[in-house]
Amino acid sequence: MNKLLVGLVSVMLVLVLGGIVPGSAQAPSNNLPLVWVLSTGGTIAGRGASPTNVADYKGGQILGEDLVKAVPEIKQFADVKVEQIINVRSPDIKLDNLLTLANGINGIFAKDPNVAGVVVTHGTNTLEETAFFLNLTVRHDRPVVVVGSMRPATALSADGPLNLLNAVRTAASTEARGKGVLVVMNDEINGARDVTKTNTYRVETFRSLELGYLGYVDEDKISFYRASTKRHTAKSEFDVSNVTKFPKVEIVYSYVEPSGAMIQTLYASGVQGIVFAGTGAGGVSDIEKEAVKAILSSPSGVKPILVRSNRTGNGRVIARKEYDELGYIPADTLNPQKARILLMLALTRTSDLNEIRRMFAEY
Repeated sequence: MNKLLVGLVSVMLVLVLGGIVPGSAQAPSNNLPLVWVLSTGGTIAGRGASPTNVADYKGGQILGEDLVKAVPEIKQFADVKVEQIINVRSPDIKLDNLLTLANGINGIFAKDPNVAGVVVTHGTNTLEETAFFLNLTVRHDRPVVVVGSMRPATALSADGPLNLLNAVRTAASTEARGKGVLVVMNDEINGARDVTKTNTYRVETFRSLELGYLGYVDEDKISFYRASTKRHTAKSEFDVSNVTKFPKVEIVYSYVEPSGAMIQTLYASGVQGIVFAGTGAGGVSDIEKEAVKAILSSPSGVKPILVRSNRTGNGRVIARKEYDELGYIPADTLNPQKARILLMLALTRTSDLNEIRRMFAEY
């Protein structure tokens, strides 16, 4: 009996020292996927004066390391490395920050083939623009997941912890490979190209409107049901590794009886591109058309590339003869802020109108 007991104890010691605990469903840490979390600030890292401050708070108060430590369940799904890459409110994100993110992610993937994916924690106000920028500039097919929250970390029923857990799970998932940059919030997976923020406070704010979610993150698994057919990530032609400054591109919002002075002022400032948030299906008023004709007929200065998007938030903007003759490029389903991102990147490669028109058709 003593020999048998000694033998059982020896076996248990071998199992424990080897990292195998009988009855445990969790795999040893070194068998888990490796995921990087790049933290940028925002509401997900926000702090309010009390748990009921869900609207009045200060973002970027909690560092990425602490965000991850606050969700110990992450250890069940991935080994995580964390870097506080920047720390700002999302309205204060700069183009230089986007370059830092893109080059940082490309560097992580290039240096370590064992990295399963990357998660970027981000404020929600400009999250869709950062996600789309990364969708066009990350040159790898491994998952990049952008995540945020609508309530600060200190709030009752904060949505950030579960969003972060689901983002890490998605980034670690082999099913997410090749899907482009993803936005994971509220248990839903959206593609970076199509998603937009649709509500000021509700946790279900990020939607892809009529094109729909790519999938869901549920307790049992990550489920994908569709994927974008547009070019992105590994198939993108945009390389920002040597870009230090972006061409100046601005957005003009259309409304009843607008002033043409805005367009003239932008032209005088040396703008290289203008995106119109047109009415309806990308409609531009006669006042705006005349202002455009005036700058296009000007004998001096670089003529800006013009893009027609729409202010409705949904639907395609297609080519029309009256606009094509003035050189407008239709933005298809890209909203104005995303059309601006694509136009800036396009202008880093070419100023040829037909080439940029092709890019808008492909991306």
